[in-house]
Amino acid sequence: MRQLVDQYYHKGLRNKLIESLRERGISNEKVLDAIRDVPRHFFLDSAFDRIAYEDKAFDIGAGQTISQPYAVAFQTHLLDLKPKDKVLEIGTGSAYQACVLAQLGAKVFTIERQKELYLNNQQFDYLKQFRLLKMFYGDGFAGLPGYAPFDKIIITAAAPYIPERLVDQLITGGIMVIPLDTENGKQRMMRIIKQVDGSITKEEFSEFEFVPMLKGKNS
Repeated sequence: MRQLVDQYYHKGLRNKLIESLRERGISNEKVLDAIRDVPRHFFLDSAFDRIAYEDKAFDIGAGQTISQPYAVAFQTHLLDLKPKDKVLEIGTGSAYQACVLAQLGAKVFTIERQKELYLNNQQFDYLKQFRLLKMFYGDGFAGLPGYAPFDKIIITAAAPYIPERLVDQLITGGIMVIPLDTENGKQRMMRIIKQVDGSITKEEFSEFEFVPMLKGKNS
């Protein structure tokens, strides 16, 4: 059961989280403000209330997790969001990352392949305040060609490769942030920029751990 009450001690815990993110090198104040403004405990069962602001991933059902705050902050920073950017998110999950993006003023189109999670989010009252947030049930590898092109794409699951169909849905100069599988079972965070000729350039960052990105829809 979710608890949608934001008390002073929750805000205090968020402030401590922000300081810990700063200590780990997150310096983008707009990203930090968005994480401070979005109550993470809203996205978890009330049993997690006291630990919701630890820098950890937590189970949300259907074999999925809510990403650790550092991963959310890191990926969001790499997106280099501009006002009104049109963003495709692959892997809605709890919708926490999507709300952080929406809090920053992005127009967010987010896809979830797990029907259970998609339906849960349809009933999640907190999300209704984000009018620029649109949720879809579908296959993340396919993206949303009917809504393309996108300025930015963020993938919140461990991808086995860079999906060409998603690159095709980026504008020229668009950015994709994606955790790519490595041989050691973790993922290397990548930032991909689409060039005029359709090719891509890649930047590599640190390693993370995400749940796997899977094809198709799970009903």
